[in-house]
Amino acid sequence: MFGKKNNSKPQGRIDSLIGAGTSLVGDVTFSGGLRVDGEVRGDVRSADGQPATLVLSEHARIEGEISVSHVVINGTVIGPVHSSDFLELQPRAKVTGDVEYATIEMHLGAIVQGRLVHQGSPAKAVELKLAASN
Repeated sequence: MFGKKNNSKPQGRIDSLIGAGTSLVGDVTFSGGLRVDGEVRGDVRSADGQPATLVLSEHARIEGEISVSHVVINGTVIGPVHSSDFLELQPRAKVTGDVEYATIEMHLGAIVQGRLVHQGSPAKAVELKLAASN
């Protein structure tokens, strides 16, 4: 009841915004949460590999590599996506590039033109025993 819950989102708020109509050329490094409604030409990553959230609206466009722990995409990405925790591809998501993820949620209508690669601990092998027959 009072313990810390283990949510897939590292935080529930957005600290920064790249608004609609804004075009940014260059790499973006952020901490906390970032929402993109505009266009970014450059790599987008979280500071020092810290847990962070990136949200791309349906009008957003990123041309570059994304490396963030928690990513929600509903816009266009041209470049590889690396999500170390959770990746959500919403219905208008279009990714052209390889996608690496630990956990993925892909909605109907999302498009990935590239490889989907699961990154995480390999599943443990379970030994099955036959029931004794009488």
